[in-house]
Amino acid sequence: MRVFVTGSTGFIGSAIVNELLAAGHQVLGLARTAAAAAALARLGVEAHRGELSDTESLAAGARACEGVIHTAFIHDFSDIAAAGETDRLAVEALGAALAESGRPLVVTSGTAHLTPGRLGTEEDAPDPSSAATHRIASEETTLAMASRGVRASVVRLPPSVHGDGDHGFVPALIGIAREKGVSAYVGDGLNRWPAVHRLDAAHLFRLALERGSAGARFHGVADEGVPVRDIAEVIGRRLNVPVVAKSPEQAADHFGWLAHFLGIDCPASSAQTQERLGWSPRQPALIPDLDRARYFET
Repeated sequence: MRVFVTGSTGFIGSAIVNELLAAGHQVLGLARTAAAAAALARLGVEAHRGELSDTESLAAGARACEGVIHTAFIHDFSDIAAAGETDRLAVEALGAALAESGRPLVVTSGTAHLTPGRLGTEEDAPDPSSAATHRIASEETTLAMASRGVRASVVRLPPSVHGDGDHGFVPALIGIAREKGVSAYVGDGLNRWPAVHRLDAAHLFRLALERGSAGARFHGVADEGVPVRDIAEVIGRRLNVPVVAKSPEQAADHFGWLAHFLGIDCPASSAQTQERLGWSPRQPALIPDLDRARYFET
């Protein structure tokens, strides 16, 4: 299958590209810059120049392929609503290009927008009061494509997708701990984050592309819920700094934009995903993966 991959040079997207190539698929990768196009060329992957705001380019890439995996997102937390709208319009363009074809469209979403405080499952709809509304609209747009003749599905990823090259929430926590001389958590630190290794996530995207049914939600979750205090303790030990608790009132000043995410309790299950797609995470879990020198290299 020839697959159009957005975010093809990113942390998750690059792992998906390698997964697809190893399985015998061809890849057309969206490249925003000449450097991204060159990186794809080194892998033997054809580049399709464009960006998320260029919906005509996105549609052309989708029409040229037999399936689409959409992982690109503008991670601008200073204007996350605008980033979310750009993403929704991108999903709309990709889906419209595949309408009535029966071709697969797999779009990235998140587990953090589910109702907090209980184990989220694939059957759960997004919590409308969630702060992660930027993902909700794109998820709803994707699933609506199932009624337009697209084999559209969603892969929800947890707050921590970890592995070599990680530049997400956990490295941000490491940076804050280095800067402030303490490794902190919020409250009692027992709130839980689900997690998955990037290589396991990449495998799931391929399975969703190949086997996923129209309108399905899949969870890329290996660890159902890692207490945030456990993450802080590994960071503190590795950096040789104290591990401390911050009150919710102190969190915004200490963690900045990360404060909300650090305090959320959002465990999630992937039991249905594993049963339906035969997906089984095999890579290291978050804590043993984090507890390596590689995460703390500067």
